[in-house]
Formats: sequence, C-alpha cells, structure tokens
Amino acid sequence: MINSTSTPKNKKKILVVDDSALMRRVMCDIINSDERFQVVEQAFDGLAAYELLKKNQYDGVVLDVNMPKMNGIQFLRALQKDKIRARIMMASTDTKDGAKVTMEALDLGAIDFIEKPVNIVYLKSSGFKDKFLDTLQAVVTSRQTNISAFPILTREKQDENTQKLVNIVRKSKPVVSGQKIVALACSTGGPKALQSVVPRLPAELAAPVLIVQHMPQGFTQSLAERLDSMSRIKVKEAAEGDVLENGVVYISMGGKHMNVATRGGRATITYTDEPPREGVKPCANYMYESLKTSSYAQIVCVVLTGMGADGTKGIVNLETSKKIHVIAQDEASSTVYGMPKAIAATGLVNQVVSLDNVAQEIIMNVGVR
Repeated sequence: MINSTSTPKNKKKILVVDDSALMRRVMCDIINSDERFQVVEQAFDGLAAYELLKKNQYDGVVLDVNMPKMNGIQFLRALQKDKIRARIMMASTDTKDGAKVTMEALDLGAIDFIEKPVNIVYLKSSGFKDKFLDTLQAVVTSRQTNISAFPILTREKQDENTQKLVNIVRKSKPVVSGQKIVALACSTGGPKALQSVVPRLPAELAAPVLIVQHMPQGFTQSLAERLDSMSRIKVKEAAEGDVLENGVVYISMGGKHMNVATRGGRATITYTDEPPREGVKPCANYMYESLKTSSYAQIVCVVLTGMGADGTKGIVNLETSKKIHVIAQDEASSTVYGMPKAIAATGLVNQVVSLDNVAQEIIMNVGVR
C-alpha cells in the first residue's frame, strides 16, 4: 500500500512506514499537525518503502520494525547495500527483544527512535506527541544519514591503535595526580557515536567511565550489552550501589537520574527519581553536579552529539569546585550539533575533536594502569 500527497514549500517531506493502519493514522495526524512537516507518502511494509526510496527523496522516514514482506531491519540493510541515503527514525517497542532490535537498527544507520506506546491513550497524549515531534525534528535536521561518511575500523586495527596509545601513555607522567573519572553525556546519535569511543578504550584505563545517554527504561541495558560485546573494557548498565572501579564503563539506567555518592569512603552509584530535567531522564546535569563532592582530583567531561543542552549547566556548576578537562565533539562528526555546541559556548571546552579522536584524548588525559 502506498499513499502520496503533494507538499507545500518549506515543509519537510516525511515518509511513514508501518503495517498498522491505526499507527499510521496516529503518526500522520501528529506529523501533519506541525507546520514544519507533512506526510507525503505512506507505505504498508518495508518493500513498498524501499521501492519509494529508490526513486524519491524524503527529508525523514518514520519506520516500524515488525512488518510483512520486508521488516525494518531488512529494509535498513537493503538501503545500506544499495547506498540509498535517508534520515530514519524508528518506532520501537520497549520489550527486551524490541530494545535489542532497536540497537541493531541504530547500528544500521537509524538516527534515533521513538518508543511506541502500547497504551492507546498515551499514544494520543500531548506527552507522546511532543516527544515524537522533537525526535523527528532532530532526525530531519541531522548532518548525518544512514550511510556513514567516516571509515569503519576493523576490531583488530582498533585494538592495535589503542595498544599503541597505551604504550605511549605508560611512558609519560600524568599531568594531574590523584584519582580521575570520565563523565560523558550524549543524546541523538549517541548510541552509534559510543561505538566509536567505548570499544577504543583499554581495559587498563586508569579511571571509571560514567555515561548518560538519553534513552527510555529498557533500552539502556541492551545498549550496555551491545557495547560490552564490542569492547575490551568492561561495560555495564549501572546498578544502584555499584562501587566505581577503574577500567569499567557505567551506563545510566533509562528512566532514572544517575548520581555519584560517597559511601564508606568509596564512590558509589545511586539513583534518584526527580522529574525530567532539560526534558530528559536520565539527565547528565545531575551526574556532573553529583561529582562536586566526590574524591576525584579531576573529572574529564566529554560531550558528544545530541539535541538540546544537557550537560552544560552541570559542567558549569562542577567547574566551581573541581578541576575539569572538557572534551567536546566537533560539528562535522556530530549527528546533531546541540549539546557540544552548548558547552562550547561557555568557553570551558579544552578540546574540540572529531568523534574518531575522542577515545584517544580520554586515554591521554586519564592514563592507564
């Protein structure tokens, strides 16, 4: 099934792909209610959408996963194979299997996703509508598409480069003595960006790594498992009471705010349940601010791709009581240049680097064991 309409000038042209007539109607109503967008075509399955994309261009594609003939993952693979560029937003379920499929979709070039609610009442709520439209705006204005403009290193080459850095750092003297910690924030485009950072960190990293990636509950565990399978450094979804250890990456659980507290003289993960801040939960500002009273001598703050400004206020507050070193992703390699731009505007950034160089700068700044 394919439906098409003409679109006025300046409105972003959207293709909606979903086998559910109800979901298509709801999503089309939401999209068409916003003056920035218009649904110009609809497709019942991935195969019909694939045929449309072979001959037409759209500013954004809203894509379901489970569909007949060609599902969302098969569709994304077909686009990769044929080098067909598109900016894609997934409509995903929050089941365990749904979260894993979402991670795969992001690996295959989807820019972001919206959690598709089971409850029809919430589906038609202003909360879902606002989140949907914000995510769609980030996707259609993204600098990136599903086809990466950057070369992908093999695991062997990645490990070889990391080992060279480890050897160099072991011979140098640390600039700052005492304990260090890495605190990283990211949002739209973050899951894919993290694959260019975390797997390049060595297991011998002389610091723990905290990550706040804006994601709903249920998705962050799949993200942690995916990154752990790709990395020598240990990666886990942070649990309440985890004592921070060097050479471990802790990803904040979705739906809660991750903080660091000192318990029994040890830095420990604790979660709080305040309302969303900066419109997100988890919010990186809480993570950064909680480190003000920690025992760490230096905090290496890393801000990667994402819409909005989460992390900026937290880092500004942290700088009043701690020695910080701030690394921001550059505009050219950012999927959405929002969060890195916001922290750069404060004047606190020490380094602006491409995504491929973020891991290197983390290693150089915190050292190895």
